[in-house]
Amino acid sequence: MNIVHEEERSGGRYVARVDGVDEPALMTYSRASPKLIIIDHTEVPDSMRGQGVGQALAKHAVEEARRGDWQIIPLCPFFRAQTLRHPEWSDVIKQG
Repeated sequence: MNIVHEEERSGGRYVARVDGVDEPALMTYSRASPKLIIIDHTEVPDSMRGQGVGQALAKHAVEEARRGDWQIIPLCPFFRAQTLRHPEWSDVIKQG
């Protein structure tokens, strides 16, 4: 699996591709400030379900937040559920 970060001025997305699957999985975010992002959507195609792709995207976002020294607001229901399963991510999760 390959995960690429694409960022624009007001937000961005993490794009995961798996060999042999044309459609990518996505996790999108908006940038609220230089040190705060809001993860708002995760989309995993049916052809990738059950392979841990959504989990890999979530983990990647957390690792990027740690490297960039920013916080994440988990608006996306999937990502929010992952943060509850992974209390070790609390250093970068900003609960509202």
